[in-house]
Amino acid sequence: MLPDCLSAEGEQRCRRLLGKATARLRGRPAAAAVLVPLCSVRGVPALLYTLRSSLLAGRHKGDVSFPGGKCDPADRDVVHTALRETQEEVGLDVPENHVWGILQPVFDQEKNTVVPVLAGVGPLDPQSLKPNPKEVQNQGYTNFCQRGNFRYTMPVFLNGPHRVWGLTAVITEFTLQLLAPGAYKPSLEYPGMSRH
Repeated sequence: MLPDCLSAEGEQRCRRLLGKATARLRGRPAAAAVLVPLCSVRGVPALLYTLRSSLLAGRHKGDVSFPGGKCDPADRDVVHTALRETQEEVGLDVPENHVWGILQPVFDQEKNTVVPVLAGVGPLDPQSLKPNPKEVQNQGYTNFCQRGNFRYTMPVFLNGPHRVWGLTAVITEFTLQLLAPGAYKPSLEYPGMSRH
């Protein structure tokens, strides 16, 4: 990601672009919400992911994901769900005023609505996080910039030890398009074919 995408100006631009959708979607019922934590690690803008525990039930155990989960009846709204789940999963307390807005909802295979909540968490030392071993194996970050170019393989992001695919890849793409318009250019790569 570009260094200025997490600046105060970048935050205000995102809040402005997401304002109407956030007002419309915040109180709507949803099956789940995830937090898209925008951070910087050693001065480099990054997104924080979790690696779901292999002990979890279901087909997504061991997958890279954003922190989040099912909406609880006690949650005030989807923002509260995303913030609560993030604290439960990785021990990261994100104040509500750090939420930049709500991205376009996505739907899982069962047609359940998953709402991505974008928030700035500032500089982050991944070692300071306290992952819940029942839910998260570890956490990591990815900046998706390699040799000055964004790398994208549809529908999987490959840049690091784990692949980012499925809904997490879709949400990642929405996020990169919002944060780095004009700089983030998705491209389809075919293994074994040279690029001209």
